[in-house]
Amino acid sequence: MRAFVFPGQGAQAVGMGRALAEAYPQARAVFDEVDAALGEALSTLVWEGDAETLTLTRNAQPALMATSIAALRALEAEGVEMASAAFVAGHSLGEYSALCAAGSLSLSDTARLLRIRGDAMQKAVPPGEGAMAALLGLDFETASGIALAASEGEVCQAANDNDPAQVVVSGHKAAVERAVEAAKAQGAKRAVMLPVSAPFHCALMQPAAEAMRAALAEVTLAPPAVPVVANVRAEAVTDPEEIRGLLVDQVTGAVRWRESVSWMAAQGVTEFWEMGAGKALSGMIRRIAKEASVRQVGTPDEVKDAAGAA
Repeated sequence: MRAFVFPGQGAQAVGMGRALAEAYPQARAVFDEVDAALGEALSTLVWEGDAETLTLTRNAQPALMATSIAALRALEAEGVEMASAAFVAGHSLGEYSALCAAGSLSLSDTARLLRIRGDAMQKAVPPGEGAMAALLGLDFETASGIALAASEGEVCQAANDNDPAQVVVSGHKAAVERAVEAAKAQGAKRAVMLPVSAPFHCALMQPAAEAMRAALAEVTLAPPAVPVVANVRAEAVTDPEEIRGLLVDQVTGAVRWRESVSWMAAQGVTEFWEMGAGKALSGMIRRIAKEASVRQVGTPDEVKDAAGAA
């Protein structure tokens, strides 16, 4: 049993998806449609721009989604159907890629939603007020307790439960800095501030959640052809209205990636295919579902290898 998984922010790199677009007209068409939906040449930025501009949340989110869907279209061109997956799941913005892949959202709507999401998340907290930090070597319960104790009247909460020994905390900068020091004192292997532009997946993102509530109300959501494992639920959902609400909750809620992968493995998933840029999810999955096989599908060679193994 196979699951397709879709990466989140941080996986972006200048040049991603270009080889796919050159090798597969179906992949090129994805970038063309995203450019048209946004009214700008995002593909030029992705392939020829500078890393700093690509890393801006408003650009990285639709760019990563486009690269993921381009990889999927290339895979389909090689004869591997979307329906060959039992589940799809994505990390944070990757959940939108997963919903697009499963036919719940159109590609154009997904691109526009992610541009709105990126802008709203960036604007929700003034620069310098928020922060995120990775706590390595601590389990989720310990890291959550540290975040709660560090809040001291401010916001500090576990934002990403990535794998058994990697938790990201998010909130007010001073509170996150307190959490880093406390984590070190409690035996974390590493506790480091992350180079992010805003404190994602915490209560400070409430203005962005409201922006997404309004934006999502305007789009059509179809039942996904393949069940989508939702970040905030860590189990599969198929009802469009439930999905709509969960996407709003996701803006301020924790990304329960460890639990999501464990849930899929418990349902019988033995293969995880990471669609698009990077390999961050593959590393996490190997630490969560040790018996499962993992492969990246982000270049023409990887697409052909995956098709040969399907």
